[in-house]
Amino acid sequence: MRLVTLLLALVIATPLWAVTLGDDGLHKTSWMRNTFKDMSEDLAEANAEGKRLLIIFEQRGCIYCTQMHEEVFPDPVITKLIEDNYFVIQMNLFGDEEVTDFDSTVLTEKKMASRWGVVFTPTMLFMPESVEQDKTTGQAAVMTMPGAFHKGTTMDLLNFVVEKGYEGDEHFQKYHARKITERKAAQ
Repeated sequence: MRLVTLLLALVIATPLWAVTLGDDGLHKTSWMRNTFKDMSEDLAEANAEGKRLLIIFEQRGCIYCTQMHEEVFPDPVITKLIEDNYFVIQMNLFGDEEVTDFDSTVLTEKKMASRWGVVFTPTMLFMPESVEQDKTTGQAAVMTMPGAFHKGTTMDLLNFVVEKGYEGDEHFQKYHARKITERKAAQ
């Protein structure tokens, strides 16, 4: 009876959005896609769905990845932004799965991370809607978010990419400051 009571208390105390860890030790969400990690194919599939390709690098035991998955991504506004607008591919900073880059180079996740200049986890690479075949993913990314950020910054960057703010004259930091001011004025 004590065991049943303890298990029931644990279930009640666990949030519905509790983070799941995969066999690889990485956080798993319903909005992450399992693909063959062929960047051209993934970009085409994202475009077919009317979404932006987003690549997120994580690693086993990453406390900043955990922070993002427990405190930022579960926010309903951020979850909806991701689900509605992004085709998300997860990669392991030290992984051995093969990845095919836009220029047809095939390397493991860990070697591709090095090629693309990814050294932090989490790192999110936001891709344009089209990429020239001679470019790497690292060269083609329209924005990169290296590290964990709070909800407001993450939400603003997700919106900035969807709005194609990177094509305009307003730097992301100015956009972000403007959005903070707008949120405060609306309160």
